[in-house]
Amino acid sequence: MDSIMERRREKRLRYSWPIWFAEDFDDILTQGQMVDISSGGAAFTCYADNCPADGDRITARFSVPRYEDEETFDLTNIIREGEICRIDELGPYVRRVAVQFSEPLSFQPANTEEQEVFCV
Repeated sequence: MDSIMERRREKRLRYSWPIWFAEDFDDILTQGQMVDISSGGAAFTCYADNCPADGDRITARFSVPRYEDEETFDLTNIIREGEICRIDELGPYVRRVAVQFSEPLSFQPANTEEQEVFCV
């Protein structure tokens, strides 16, 4: 049986909310759809005609849910700069973009125990 080695250092929070990004926030913002996030980076989808290139630096604005209990959450609004580290072609019109943040988030989005302590 083959086993796949997990290289990620932390669990990712998977969710589907808008993300806005641009090379410079003075430019027109492009909307994408968040796929998942960790404290060090995120993955999102966007249309191929507005997709950044591998190695580009972008600034992104997005919200992350912070769960208080199993049924409620608050949103934390975040702006982060980062570098595009991978682009996957999902089809002729859609790309999945992986960005590594220049400065990590101050929390681990998928860590609900940490979030409960934060929200108390």
